Amino acid sequence: MNAEIELSVVIPVYNEEEVLPECHKRVKAALEALELAYEIVFVNDGSSDSSVEILRAFAERDRFVRVVLLSRNFGHQIAITAGLDHARGAAVVVMDADLQDPPEVLGEMVARWRTGFDVVYGVRAQREGESAFKTASASIFYRLIRALAAVDIPLDAGDFRLMSRRAVDALRQIEERHRFVRGLVTWIGFRQTGIDYVREPRGAGVTKYPLRKMLIFAFDAIVSFSSAPLRVATALGLFSSLAAFGYGAYAVSAKLFNDRVVSGWTSTVIVVAFLGGVQLLSLGIIGEYLGRIYNEAKARPLYFVDEVLQ
Repeated sequence: MNAEIELSVVIPVYNEEEVLPECHKRVKAALEALELAYEIVFVNDGSSDSSVEILRAFAERDRFVRVVLLSRNFGHQIAITAGLDHARGAAVVVMDADLQDPPEVLGEMVARWRTGFDVVYGVRAQREGESAFKTASASIFYRLIRALAAVDIPLDAGDFRLMSRRAVDALRQIEERHRFVRGLVTWIGFRQTGIDYVREPRGAGVTKYPLRKMLIFAFDAIVSFSSAPLRVATALGLFSSLAAFGYGAYAVSAKLFNDRVVSGWTSTVIVVAFLGGVQLLSLGIIGEYLGRIYNEAKARPLYFVDEVLQ
């Protein structure tokens, strides 16, 4: 760590050409107002637009900017991890480039850090410019993951947070591939606190997390921090076994005590379809966990860096 740098701001970037100039301007203004030694670490996650050229220009004219160019798109959570690996500050803030997490909140985060907290996370008290569906689905996601996870993940808190150097160093020791950073930060412990803020509309461009990616992200989060899906598979198996046993008892009694029983195919089809669905669902859940074990066993590097500017 460079002892002269007090605060690093890590910003993952993926196709954010429209908002990058304003992002750089607002983040720099917020940091200058704090009157401390800082750096801004942009991590390009394989952008296909002109984001790389814009970031190169930042690095050339601003000595406080570092740019980490990944070799391809590795995903948002891995880009955050790469930024944490390259940040040199005594404290590190993670925020997105879309300006939904306002840089002006950095001052309050730093103030809390200086009172002794290792993690200061932003809590989305209000979401501006988001649809009712997005707000409702996000609320359900946070409450679901909190109910299922083995750690007490804060409600309505995303990746926007400040971490002390010892918290960052602890997080860097975790090498798992399917990363849910906000859950990992909670898992490492230390003194943590939250601050409320209003989440602003995107500065420009479009979201990089459409519904499909949000569903995948939510599933990864649940599987990474909970064995509840496996328990669901067990419960379904137990339920189907009891149902099959009950139906078998009914069939035997009907055969013994009712001479007019007519054999039909409807009940058979229903039972077979139900049992087949439960088996496939259970195998799918188990397969997801086995797939993650397989990926961890391969122990590939999380990412590769193409170039570092400054």
